[in-house]
Amino acid sequence: MVITVEQVRSLTRTLPRTSEHLIRDQVKFRVGSIVYVAFSRDETVMGFAFPKEERAALIESEPEKFHLPRESDMRFNWVHAWTAALDEPEMRELVMDAWRMVVPKKVATARLGTP
Repeated sequence: MVITVEQVRSLTRTLPRTSEHLIRDQVKFRVGSIVYVAFSRDETVMGFAFPKEERAALIESEPEKFHLPRESDMRFNWVHAWTAALDEPEMRELVMDAWRMVVPKKVATARLGTP
């Protein structure tokens, strides 16, 4: 099953402070000016906020699913996933974790409960 922008949009609509933007033909979801999920133009890749220090382990664990962003984005807390390789529960977890990284802790706790 391929994860779609619409599935992610349905989830992000429930997340406080999220806004959706179309930037250079790419759908991006952000809190303030910080992007936490973005899709490639052809929607085959979903990029998402992810701790830099854990990125290598994630990619090594499932290289057919996850890969590094382009070199210019390596300075950010960011990873890419093939949308065709993700299932909905995994997408939900990745998006929620990415959102949690960019909102104040009190906002995340109000939405998700105690971490």
